[in-house]
Amino acid sequence: MLAALESGSSGLSAGEAEARKALFGPNRLPVSAKQSALWRFLLQFHNVLIYVLLGAAVLATAIGHITDAAVILAVVILNAIIGFVQEGRAERALEAIRSMIDPHASVMRDGHRTVVPAEDIVPGDIVLLEPGDRVPADLRLFRARNLRIDEAALTGESLPVEKDMRPLPADSPLGDRRSMAFSGTLVTTGGGSGVTVATGATSELGRISTLVGTVETLTTPLLRQMSRFARLLTAVILAICAAVFLYAVYVQGYEWPEAFMVVIGLAVSAIPEGLPAVMTITLAIGVQRMAPATPSSGGFPPSRPSVRCR
Repeated sequence: MLAALESGSSGLSAGEAEARKALFGPNRLPVSAKQSALWRFLLQFHNVLIYVLLGAAVLATAIGHITDAAVILAVVILNAIIGFVQEGRAERALEAIRSMIDPHASVMRDGHRTVVPAEDIVPGDIVLLEPGDRVPADLRLFRARNLRIDEAALTGESLPVEKDMRPLPADSPLGDRRSMAFSGTLVTTGGGSGVTVATGATSELGRISTLVGTVETLTTPLLRQMSRFARLLTAVILAICAAVFLYAVYVQGYEWPEAFMVVIGLAVSAIPEGLPAVMTITLAIGVQRMAPATPSSGGFPPSRPSVRCR
């Protein structure tokens, strides 16, 4: 294994590590493109209920009721601000996955044990593992002493897995690869050493991150139901408002501007303009509860493929 990676028990030299880092790239996970803050704020208005309120504000302005229009706009903008802030918190909670790799790791360089940033680890590096360490890259173990690793993040296994050095078939399931230590998993007991075989996007954690980033965005059942509800509610409110307007003008003899302002007041009071914000807040709280509690400062942009071993 060490020979295949052109490494040895004394690890790589500093010069060789730099050369391999230039070849394979830093040990970081891919980062998907983010929406700009302005675009995220504008998306808070992308809701049929909000469209009705904005239309009511425009019509109120057209007939000279500036104060009423200002109040409607203030409600809509306040609702957008609340949704924007909560959505930002949800995005920060999603970044907590980066805490799955420690910012530093112990490796052998030039025959000496040294601590380096996790992003500097390259294929062929000898990584030393101790209790409490996050595995910084995919490793093929060649020393394991009572070594147990929590792999729940990858396999869902609730109990730590005991590791050994016995070779296994290359097509072994992920949870059965006892001779491997995977990036992002946690050493619970014992100690060991392994040679780095995959970093960044080519690690198992990086592969999962890449797959997640390429998944087509789908509308969840909850969002579909809420969208249908919003359309139905809007149609009912508009129908009622039209009936009230016609009744006020043709039956009660109201002047149409006065009747129209009554209808606008009815629409504004009936439309739950806070519904999108409530949904955003609820989903954000759910994300925060599912995410790891302490995000790490170490991130993961893409790296190029490296040697894959089992």
